[in-house]
Amino acid sequence: MNGPHDLGGQHGLGPIAPEKDEPCFHAEWEKRALGITLSCGAFGAWTIDESRHARESLPPATYLAASYYEIWTRALETLLKRHGFVSQTELDAGHMLEKGREPKRVLKADMVAGVLAKGGPCDRPVAAPPRFAVGERVRTKNFNPETHTRLPRYARAKMGVVEAVQGSFVFPDDNAHGEGENPQWVYTVVFDGGEVWGEGADPSLTVSIDAWESYLERV
Repeated sequence: MNGPHDLGGQHGLGPIAPEKDEPCFHAEWEKRALGITLSCGAFGAWTIDESRHARESLPPATYLAASYYEIWTRALETLLKRHGFVSQTELDAGHMLEKGREPKRVLKADMVAGVLAKGGPCDRPVAAPPRFAVGERVRTKNFNPETHTRLPRYARAKMGVVEAVQGSFVFPDDNAHGEGENPQWVYTVVFDGGEVWGEGADPSLTVSIDAWESYLERV
């Protein structure tokens, strides 16, 4: 979707200023926000792609005014309501008012290290061989879906070259909406700066993205 998260190439948002020796958390509440988000994700009610889409779907004014972990917690409220774990009345009250849906799994303290170490691998086998090869010229599709996609706006309808075949992975555009994992091959595609940014672009600049196979067309 073309939401407030898709900022590549937009003006007026100021420079990126990396913070020297930046801490993992800037406030104690951020630790709690991360912990709650991971714990609720362990319920097994939604996928990582649905959680990303929930963040993308926040109103632009809310998203752009929020910090990183504020975005996480606001999206988590949406997911918890959507899947029946809490009601809006309970969120407004700040405590439980009635018994909600039972989670499939509860992440307990002694399970955390193992769960984090395992991660969430999303590589999956596919029967068909890769459609594109390293060195092949391709064009990204021009589309603007209202649903989730990992193809950024600045890289749509652009010509590039396949730099690597990364393997086959869950297709997030479907997985975010409960339509199954439907894995596809993923490619690293490199674009010249002029192709992406047009006249006045730095001629020495290249931009690369990881693109699912259905995003690409042969030139």
